[in-house]
Amino acid sequence: MYDDGMSTALHMGKSAKSLEKHADQFKALGDATRLSLMYAVAAGENNEACVCDLTPETGLAQSTVSHHLKLLVDAGLLTRSQRGKWAFYALTADAKRLLR
Repeated sequence: MYDDGMSTALHMGKSAKSLEKHADQFKALGDATRLSLMYAVAAGENNEACVCDLTPETGLAQSTVSHHLKLLVDAGLLTRSQRGKWAFYALTADAKRLLR
C-alpha cells in the first residue's frame, strides 16, 4: 500500500456489479435456514433436490421452505425446474464455488 511514503490505491479486482452480486449471495447465505438448505441441495444426487425432500428436515412449513428457496434462486445460487407438481432445485456454478 505504501511505496517510499507514497500511498498507492489498492485494486479490488472486481467490478461494482460483480461485488454487488456477491454481496447479495452472501446476504442470502447469512440465514442459517438458507445455508442449511444449500448444503442439503449440495448433498443431493447431482447437486439437486426436490422441495418435497427438503421440507421435512427443516421442521418448517413447505411454503416457508419454498420462500427461502426462492430467495436463493433470486440470488443466483440455485436453479429451479418443475417436474410434475414438484419443484427441483440445483446448485449453480456460483454456489458450487462458494460452498467449496
